[in-house]
Amino acid sequence: MTLPRLMVAAPASGHGKTTVATGLMAALARAGHTVSGHKVGPDYIDPGYHALATGRPGRNLDPHLVGEERLVPLLLHGAAGADLAVIEGVMGLYDGQIGGDGFASTAHVASVTRTPVVLVVDISSASRTIAATIHGLRTWAQPPVDVVGVVLNKAGSARHADEVVRSIGDQLPVLGVLQRDDGIEAPSRHLGLVPAAERADASAALDRLAAQIAERVDLERVVRLARAAPGLEGPPWDPRVVHREMAADHPSGQPLPGGLPGVRAGSARIAVAGGRAFTFRYAETTLLLQAAGAEVVELDPLTDTRLPEGTTGLYLGGGFPEMHAAELGANERLLRELRTAITRGLPTVAECAGLLYLCESVRGPDGPALPMVGAVDATAEMAPRLTLSYRTATSPADNLLARAGEVVTGHEFHRTHLTRTPTGDAAWLMPDPAGVATATLHASYLHTHWAGHPQLAARFVEAARTHRGPDLRHHGDKDTGPGLVDLAVNVFDGPRPTWLDRALADSLADADAYPDATDAEAAVARRHGREPADVLATAGAAEAFTLIARLRPWRHPVVVHPQFTEPEVALRTAGHTVGQVVLRHEDGFRLDPHDVPVDADLVVVGNPTNPTGVRHPAAVIRGLARPGRVVVVDEAFLDDDVETLADERHAGIVVLRSLTKIWSIPGIRAGYVLAEPDVVRALRDLQTPWSVSAPAIAALIATSNEQAREEALARAHELERRRRHLEDGLHDLGIETVPSTAPYVLARTGVGSRKALRDRGFAVRRADTFPGLSDAWVRISARREAVTDDLLGALRSTHPVLRKPVGIRRSGATVTSLSHTER
Repeated sequence: MTLPRLMVAAPASGHGKTTVATGLMAALARAGHTVSGHKVGPDYIDPGYHALATGRPGRNLDPHLVGEERLVPLLLHGAAGADLAVIEGVMGLYDGQIGGDGFASTAHVASVTRTPVVLVVDISSASRTIAATIHGLRTWAQPPVDVVGVVLNKAGSARHADEVVRSIGDQLPVLGVLQRDDGIEAPSRHLGLVPAAERADASAALDRLAAQIAERVDLERVVRLARAAPGLEGPPWDPRVVHREMAADHPSGQPLPGGLPGVRAGSARIAVAGGRAFTFRYAETTLLLQAAGAEVVELDPLTDTRLPEGTTGLYLGGGFPEMHAAELGANERLLRELRTAITRGLPTVAECAGLLYLCESVRGPDGPALPMVGAVDATAEMAPRLTLSYRTATSPADNLLARAGEVVTGHEFHRTHLTRTPTGDAAWLMPDPAGVATATLHASYLHTHWAGHPQLAARFVEAARTHRGPDLRHHGDKDTGPGLVDLAVNVFDGPRPTWLDRALADSLADADAYPDATDAEAAVARRHGREPADVLATAGAAEAFTLIARLRPWRHPVVVHPQFTEPEVALRTAGHTVGQVVLRHEDGFRLDPHDVPVDADLVVVGNPTNPTGVRHPAAVIRGLARPGRVVVVDEAFLDDDVETLADERHAGIVVLRSLTKIWSIPGIRAGYVLAEPDVVRALRDLQTPWSVSAPAIAALIATSNEQAREEALARAHELERRRRHLEDGLHDLGIETVPSTAPYVLARTGVGSRKALRDRGFAVRRADTFPGLSDAWVRISARREAVTDDLLGALRSTHPVLRKPVGIRRSGATVTSLSHTER
């Protein structure tokens, strides 16, 4: 294929390659040529100037990142439709990878792509010696590099330039001379030039540069030299072909058009960070994502306050978040949304700047540490030295992007460092562990060029395509089934009191009239020492959550997780963007009021929390209340009334109760709201007429007298005995549990244990549908001792290592040993 082209090179960095290369691109474009700009090496900043000059994406040519065999295809792809290509070199002409004998140097890329070279030489500190320098550059290598011309830069005067030109003689055409005082250099900072996207004056400066180059450089001769470049063999790089070839090798069968097997075009929507803070991204990255079937949408973390609608994946590339930390940190709504989405499992790739942005905080060149997303438990600050190096990295384990033992090439380019190592598996071994990676997150300082490793893009798109987040509509009843011992549903498994059954049966006599919950609300009010105006009867707590979601146009609703997920479902169904406060295992899943955002106008928390069983002190929950905020407390399992907020009116606090669990009536949707009268009135106005049935009304009345209260306490004490028996048995097996005050236990039985127990006839509640928990955890309901003993026997047989006690581990307590599933 014919492609007119030139390589712009220099004896060393600082001679003006970027100035001349960018100026040539701009001047040729303004002269009517369609110009394609390219850069040797991994640099992102120079291609930004090239794109501004040409109106086309800047491209990189780096044999370390993409392989020598892809240089010509990528050059032809990037230059498709262009009249000529201008390629800017890197460092000195022969400077490449340290220890690589010139590998990845400008000369190496020029040789592989058969591109003629134009030298740019700073003559400010020499005159006749310049001729010797040029002679050496032309002849040192064997075979020699095809140097076809030179541009002299930073001449002190016309006499100075003439002396240099005479010394060069006829060994090489002098294409132009730039004066020292032309004033066409770009500003720089700690990582080189200031990116074009961050300069308000970039376009105007480029216009001045183009005019200078057009005046002082022989553009017609430059074009003639470019057109003399030899032809190139082979087809251009094509991301669609790349994916079809990968798909053809895929064991699952034939590829779908344009992507991998099973990848449906448009089914993945990936938000890619851009704007002034995230300017570093290879052009081929977006093309590979699109070829794999993804829709790519732009996200500017400086100005956008929400993720794009329907986002199923997030790519955070390189840039300068440390220079924009104040603006990024001030965009609190986006920070919260990203933290929530990533915690929920949004597939996320973060390279270098992206890693910094996901940290808890970043300290810029001058000033305090400023908050960032907080999805990675590390902080970052400026380092004393620049890190700039090619890397060969190995994946230590399967994760979002890579597979265990997989080797990739990349580079590091940063002036920051993490002040502590993030928790979790490393993203890469280089050879030391670096970054952090999971099945849904891959964050590190390493930049990779996906044209060299297209499988990374394919895996990312596949993860984004299948991402749905935790199944928030999954509840314990879905884990049960015929023939299974039910330890998944938290309903008291004893018989209902005779008086309750009688009340339910008698209520059918009222089925011929529309139900009226007035008497039930009065009974509930007496039971809690409240006024009837404080009570709203509901069809279970689920209806109450739906009403609360519609109560106001919540600006920042927050749900404290892990907990019962229906409140979040109700809020999302009502169109709200829901923030999450995810309590941490290492903190014993205890609530710290400081973790709740100050501007949250709705906070939903369970007490005791489902599934952890943690009971938060009433004082802590009361401390969440403040003007303009509603705090909703789900007391579905607080049957002993310890730490309850139901018995007094509290400003800004709404308490929900239900009869389902303790009274064994899940089929009779009965519950109630306790709140200030104005809140109750507003909720009542939203309620569907007659939503509370006659049996539910009867149940509310029957369970609100003193006899029922004593029976509820007796049942609560019985459940406490059962739970302690369960906890003791699990501890004897060395299985970690969270100290519970509810009729269930959250236990870390290990990945795959739920299925193993199911195979042995026991149904336990999966925990990975609760935000903040993984499938290593299960929730186990407290049953009669004989049932619990059978379960413990099944656990012991499921895990032969557990046949003998190996110690006890409790969340928040000293660890004496671990179960075999954690070793």
